[in-house]
Amino acid sequence: MNVRRRLIPAAAAASLGLGALTACSSDSAATGNTDKFDVVASFYPMAFLAEQIGGAHANVTSLTEPGQEPHDLEISTQQRAQLEEADAALYLKGLQPAVDKAFDQTGIETKIDAATLTHLEDHGTGGHSHEGEEGHSEEGHSEEGHSEDDESGRDPHVWLDPVKYAEIAQGVGKAFVKADPDHAADYKKNTEALVTKLKGLDGDFENGLKNTKSKVFFTNHAAFGYLAERYGLTQEAISGVDPDSEPSGARVRELQQEAKADGVTTVFYETLVSDKTAKTLARDANLKTDVLDPIEGITDKSRGDDYFQVMEANLKALQTALGAK
Repeated sequence: MNVRRRLIPAAAAASLGLGALTACSSDSAATGNTDKFDVVASFYPMAFLAEQIGGAHANVTSLTEPGQEPHDLEISTQQRAQLEEADAALYLKGLQPAVDKAFDQTGIETKIDAATLTHLEDHGTGGHSHEGEEGHSEEGHSEEGHSEDDESGRDPHVWLDPVKYAEIAQGVGKAFVKADPDHAADYKKNTEALVTKLKGLDGDFENGLKNTKSKVFFTNHAAFGYLAERYGLTQEAISGVDPDSEPSGARVRELQQEAKADGVTTVFYETLVSDKTAKTLARDANLKTDVLDPIEGITDKSRGDDYFQVMEANLKALQTALGAK
């Protein structure tokens, strides 16, 4: 909201990881010529929320460049200095350790941790029983008895569940209203519109995945636990929550056996990390491959220009792989 030279020139921004990725960003915003509500977001799903809710009143920048794997982000000294001049910071604690540390140390008055706006759970790599048990139900509630202070093992990929993403959107909207009350009416209106769209997306997934031949899908890393739980599916991940972790030989053999037992047809990979392991498993198990995008960033390889378009593409990919009727 303050007129200032907060953002570095666009040429330098790329080297520092502050390149503008959002519709709210522009050449003028990139040079810091703005009297808008300045929001620094940790990565795309947070930046998208800030854009949609902030609308014309917000100048949104992301610490994670388009195409950069957010889990691996490191914060530079220059970026730490830039954070101090923002009006608000929006992040998801537990996903990017470097961001968590930087945001904890910054003096920004409005710090919004999306992880506090919904309930995080422990999904691990997925997994289920072949004894007729509903594995996704058990794993979905495995964290219920844990202390709210126990964050170890919690899955941060909540934006892939439209219902939980809507909960976060409502919390972000309230935080914007409190931090910038002059534009409260618009923030409330924008939040309501976004939540309505997310409810519609939830309905699309619920109806589209209600009747399928299989309920099990294989992914490159365990990003889709919330989505699986929401729509009665079971995620089996090659790696864990960390997309860079390597699966053991035993894990690969286990997946090959489960593919046969559960009628799995497809191994999903993603656009921001290597597809080598997924394609090797698919080849060895005689399965197809396709993209299931965790929407950690939008690039030219993404099947859509924003969150909603890519989520609809994910729905179509799941319907095909699972044999939707």
